[in-house]
Amino acid sequence: MDSRERTFRALAFDQPDRVPTDVWMSDGFRRKLATALGTSFDELLDDHDIDLRYVEGPRYVGPPLEAFRDGSTPDVWGVPRRPVTVRVGGGGETYREVTASPLAGATTVDQIEAYPRWPSPDWFDYSGIEAQCEAVRRQGRVAVLVGDRLNRIAQLKPAMYLRGVERIFIDMREEPALAHAIFGRIRAFYLAYEERILDAANGALDILLTGDDFGSQHGPLVSPTMWTEFLGDGFVRYARLAKEAGVRVMHHTCGSVQPIVPLLIARGLDILQSLQPEADGMDPARLKAAFGGRLAFHGGISIQRVLPFGTPDDVRAAVARAIEALAPGGGYILGTSHNIQADTPVENAMALLRAYRELGRY
Repeated sequence: MDSRERTFRALAFDQPDRVPTDVWMSDGFRRKLATALGTSFDELLDDHDIDLRYVEGPRYVGPPLEAFRDGSTPDVWGVPRRPVTVRVGGGGETYREVTASPLAGATTVDQIEAYPRWPSPDWFDYSGIEAQCEAVRRQGRVAVLVGDRLNRIAQLKPAMYLRGVERIFIDMREEPALAHAIFGRIRAFYLAYEERILDAANGALDILLTGDDFGSQHGPLVSPTMWTEFLGDGFVRYARLAKEAGVRVMHHTCGSVQPIVPLLIARGLDILQSLQPEADGMDPARLKAAFGGRLAFHGGISIQRVLPFGTPDDVRAAVARAIEALAPGGGYILGTSHNIQADTPVENAMALLRAYRELGRY
């Protein structure tokens, strides 16, 4: 059974030969791994028969993203960012941190509409997407579109960058017209962007990964009622476009989101990623009992505690627990709750991959 048959059988809530597998690793950890093992990330995936493969998607070809006076550079939303590097675990991680939110001072809908840096779907070259997907399919793997980390199909996160994390939540409560205007512009861009991606894929894309963090460690960032009012329409429209193209929808959200999972299912979600086991209410066995058969799951192996701070035996035990809770009856892709970070020992990552092979058989 190849990766495609295995994964699609699991997503149809049937049991394949083994649990499909995936692994997410940060750039910092990939460099650490290459140094320690002398092997590339792609070679590692093949060596361990990992089933999902991620394609880059559209290439930015729009106006030059020129640096600001303070040396920061904009993302596609015009949000200034500066690289910040943290040295950990014999390596390091570099992220582009937001230095300012360009819509923070807006007080009217007209000011939001007049913002000069709203991106255009014309700024991207979609021509290589079908070839990217077909290359994955020729290997017998599952083609997943993830895109740029800072330009992933979303709603809340771009609003946080543009307006400010605290401010957008205040708007949703006290200035709903402003919030709706911001979400509306974000949604309009991504609907056009997604449609062009799906057209360009020409039926060769298997899974579309959207990404928006809806949860904190202890509960949803917004109530189910507020989520429905501000984010529900965009979520269902993103999912509907994908479904009309025959593409499954996987959504990444960190944190405690159990109260809004029924809303995601009702709006067309196929696969929930990442199942952060430390977050309140995200116990895998309870999620499976509540939503199994209607929703597939991806993730569940802790990158917060077990992988960076546990032993190889702890990692193996975590994989065994996730399989026991989530694998029966299909509907599970075995994976990490997010990217393995550079503070993780290489031996723990290798223990993870060994446990995949040794424990994942039905």
